[in-house]
Amino acid sequence: MSTIAPRHLTVVLALLLIYPFADAKTPVATGTGGAVATISEQASQSALAILDKGGNAIDAAVAAAATLGVTDPFSCGIGGGGFMVIYLAKEKRVITIDHREMAPAAFTPTVFQENGKEIDFDTAVASGASVGVPGTVRGWHEALSRYGSMSFKQVLAPAIAVASHGFPISETFHHLTVENERKFQLFSSTRALYLNKDGKALPVGTLLRNPGMAKAYGAIAAQGQKAFYTGPMARAIVAAVNQPPVAPGVKLRAGSMTLADLANYESRIRQPIRSTYRGYELYGMALPSSGGVTVAETLNILEAYDLKTMAKASAEHLYLEASRLAFADRNAYLADPEFVEAPLAGLLSKDYATKRRAQISADRAAGKVAAGDPYPFQNDVSVPLRPQSSVRMMPESAHTTHLAVSDKDGNIVAYTFTIEAWGGSGIVVPGYGFVLNNEMTDFDFSGPHPNVPEAGKRPRSSMAPTIVLKDGKPAFTVGSPGGATIITTVLQTIINHIDLGMPMDRAINAPRLSQRNDVTTDTEPGMAGSAQAGALEKLGHKWSATPEEIGAANAIVFNPDGTVTAVSEGVRHGSGSALVQKRGH
Repeated sequence: MSTIAPRHLTVVLALLLIYPFADAKTPVATGTGGAVATISEQASQSALAILDKGGNAIDAAVAAAATLGVTDPFSCGIGGGGFMVIYLAKEKRVITIDHREMAPAAFTPTVFQENGKEIDFDTAVASGASVGVPGTVRGWHEALSRYGSMSFKQVLAPAIAVASHGFPISETFHHLTVENERKFQLFSSTRALYLNKDGKALPVGTLLRNPGMAKAYGAIAAQGQKAFYTGPMARAIVAAVNQPPVAPGVKLRAGSMTLADLANYESRIRQPIRSTYRGYELYGMALPSSGGVTVAETLNILEAYDLKTMAKASAEHLYLEASRLAFADRNAYLADPEFVEAPLAGLLSKDYATKRRAQISADRAAGKVAAGDPYPFQNDVSVPLRPQSSVRMMPESAHTTHLAVSDKDGNIVAYTFTIEAWGGSGIVVPGYGFVLNNEMTDFDFSGPHPNVPEAGKRPRSSMAPTIVLKDGKPAFTVGSPGGATIITTVLQTIINHIDLGMPMDRAINAPRLSQRNDVTTDTEPGMAGSAQAGALEKLGHKWSATPEEIGAANAIVFNPDGTVTAVSEGVRHGSGSALVQKRGH
């Protein structure tokens, strides 16, 4: 690992051969054929290379995701899980693949308690106990075997090349490493890969190679998903969870994962959440992700308002208040559908939205609100009991990634996947170079609550990959990282685009506000003291103490003239990379 020098020109040339279509990084591209938008230039180039070799959107999405696991290893990778929404153009249908991490069989509802009290959240994160059974590789296997046209060997080749040859550390990568120094110092394998001899972040420009991850991908390329869930790699994962590779003198909570937990892991093919908004059809992710339901409920509440004719402050006020109401319901009712009977029909009912809408004051923010009662709108006499409402919301990491891919035949993939916190649990699996998730901290640490830990359960997520149709044809797709702010980022982007008529790049780059049924609303830098803030403060809105970037969205728009426009972030997260197969003129 050293700063790029002339002797590394061969590596650069090798990368140019791998990515023959490389050009200046741009967050917006319009053209014909396939399209891709990710937060990483290398990942976008990997997807484009697969499309140019005849692969479809599913093949290209896996290639991009695998490369993101190398270049953005603190937000995603094979040590985690995710949700993939796929539009199959020939069949004109949407399917979803749930490969969310799962609790090991030894889990109990009190796993994050000591002496009847919840343990410290950060202590829980940096531990073997926080690691759920990873689902990413199984999800990729399902996607490729059911809907792809290429093998693991073909789609993993670009990522293996990047891991082997290395990539220069960016400002963003360096900043994230600095943020994680204390956690990474706890684990010898992580420190050896991502920190220097003094335990500090590697400098910008360092060529970072990851031979362990190349080895892991190589095994999966040769043997398929079984290379991950059985055999030497599985044993290494279990060992890292149950006897974390801690630095000398470090003690932390061990996990209790078994080889059977890995071998028994299954992904799920689930029906998407379908809703409508102003003549558009929206397809989102079903439980255990709360994203699709909460986006749909919020838009149902907003549908009665003519937002495009309103003053900006009035429209933003209504968006915040509708989101507040939907999040109150999300927090109370939603969890893994294999463990909890959530009242989905009621929550998605337009009539229920009318009832919730009546609680909104046009001129005053509500503060925290109680969950509503969707059961009278459920039309299901088999669910007579109303579960206890949540009294609070657990912290949820804002660190994930989202990518969007389409192909020349019109197939589309909207894919959000994660290892949870920046740097996940902090544990790099020795010999294999990937970081394990801390997804189990997405459970509520105590109950009663639908989202408490249980053996084999998948923690509730906020991931919201979304595909939108108009008149039966694809209109656009959008998604974002950001923990619970994923939902509000997707919502605000949809409102900006559909209601306010913004082109997708403006819709994504516009300042974001995130209200999740709290006293304060999260904002981005620059909001405090602005005219926008002042107008909303007059309506009673209050802001969180520390402004931060919210989300890092990626989208594809399917234009009426048959062209496609890929759109990534213009500024956030160092800006993203949008590519199309053939540029328009």
